[in-house]
Amino acid sequence: MGTQLFGTLPLQLLNSIQFQNAIKDAPDLFLLAGKITASFRHPLLQLTGANHEAGPLVFDAIRKIHPLVPIMILGGHTHVRDCVQLDNRSMSLESGRYMETVGWMSAKLDDNKTKKKINFSRRYLDPNRITYEYHTSLKQSNFDTTLGKSITAGLLGIAKKFNLGYLYGTAPHDFTLTQVPYPSKDSALSLFIADAVPYALSQNNTRSKIPNFIIANSGSQRFDIYAGSFTKNDLLTASPYDDPFLYIPDIPLSQAKEVLAILNKPSLKASQIVYAAGSVDELYHNWLREMSKLNRGHDVGETLGYVTHDSCPGNGDDTPHKPLPYFDVPDFISSKPPNVSEKTPVDLVFVDFVETEIISILNSLQKVKVYSPSDAKKYSPVLLNQAIGIYAKAEWNHGRKK
Repeated sequence: MGTQLFGTLPLQLLNSIQFQNAIKDAPDLFLLAGKITASFRHPLLQLTGANHEAGPLVFDAIRKIHPLVPIMILGGHTHVRDCVQLDNRSMSLESGRYMETVGWMSAKLDDNKTKKKINFSRRYLDPNRITYEYHTSLKQSNFDTTLGKSITAGLLGIAKKFNLGYLYGTAPHDFTLTQVPYPSKDSALSLFIADAVPYALSQNNTRSKIPNFIIANSGSQRFDIYAGSFTKNDLLTASPYDDPFLYIPDIPLSQAKEVLAILNKPSLKASQIVYAAGSVDELYHNWLREMSKLNRGHDVGETLGYVTHDSCPGNGDDTPHKPLPYFDVPDFISSKPPNVSEKTPVDLVFVDFVETEIISILNSLQKVKVYSPSDAKKYSPVLLNQAIGIYAKAEWNHGRKK
């Protein structure tokens, strides 16, 4: 993946004249910044390709010429909070997902003439106004800048232009992706595949009376839904992908259910990890899973949030939290099976993202027909990212709450 995206392999970079010239002279410090992970040698990163090899290779190349110059690395990509020191005069920091964390790193530099340990510090900041006011020693009355106000006004203008405040309804309670078991009434995945998608796809659909079995990938849902006003902005945050729904008719229900089981087999999951641009989801969910097991004797008033355990000295979290609960979810999820016999033909409905896999599995399960992409037809004009909005508009208004 790395070679396709960036066009330059790490070894080609290291051997280039430009790179050699860039590291020839000794600066006060080297700062490496890019889409590289802090834990370069994590076992799962063996699957991810060249851009993750870039970190240690560049580090080692610099160290051969400048063994004492401090190296500070600001990385990213895996969505986790992580810190690693490859030697006592370096620090690598990765500061979480999207804008859920702001990373801070500092170092007390010396004259680079000794092997003495550099004193580094790092913090993971929760990105909110209270955090920023505290660390800038400013108050609410004097925190805002003219530029900041201008940016806020611009963002509000964009929200108005695209009607992001449009209200679909009022969510009756929180729906989370991994903080509750799936399936359950509080699961965002159950809301999506068991309630919203079947309802949305049944509207103005000539095939709505034909039993169906709907399959989608759980990764299509990207964020939790919180109790209260559910707006267009919330919908785009929780369910952003605009995949269409396809269907193949006349599939016995038993076969349709077997397709789901095969999609969730570990062997196929492993191949998807390689495909999914560097195992990001696998690494991120493994981090959440391990975090949920941590117990630091939390105070009663602490809120749920990230509780970081990394390889650097001391506690990096700026704000103490109770760890988020975590429950594993399958890679693929389905609607409730229709109340028909296992032999009854149904419409097998699925998002186009998994069309190739669906067709391949169907052909492996039977020899009566050889399925091809021409057998998959558009099931509804409703797109994946519209389903929850359609459902919320119908069910989360007029005093009716699910």
